[in-house]
Amino acid sequence: MTIRLPILLLAILTFFIAPAAHAEEPIYTGLFSNVAVGGYDTVSYFTVGKPVKGQSEFSTDWKGAKWNFSSAENLETFKANPEKYAPQYGGYCAWAVADGSLAKGSPKQWNIENGKLYLNINKKIKQQWLADKTNFIQTADQNFPSLIK
Repeated sequence: MTIRLPILLLAILTFFIAPAAHAEEPIYTGLFSNVAVGGYDTVSYFTVGKPVKGQSEFSTDWKGAKWNFSSAENLETFKANPEKYAPQYGGYCAWAVADGSLAKGSPKQWNIENGKLYLNINKKIKQQWLADKTNFIQTADQNFPSLIK
């Protein structure tokens, strides 16, 4: 039996359109991974002031994603209070969330504001974010829940 061209085109379109129709994951992990923050240790931003690559031997699952840490101590610190150490907006780009959309957050473009970790997609966007972060945070806080429904 042969597949007719219209049916094949419909199947292809459904493949590309269907993902856009489903709810986004609450934690950004990328298309081919389930590891949060690109595998970086989120506790390290607060303790050593920079991103440190995590190791799979020190990992936990939280909100449907795998979180890696650079040490057993940081793993336990995260497990005791994940909301404190997880990036805001699930690790999506904070500027994009303020703009009403979702984009990947880069673990290397980060900022801690009022004890909360924010990621941005790139250096240029991070600079825009820093120029008006108070207003961006307020808007992003309002936008985020509806973006992941």
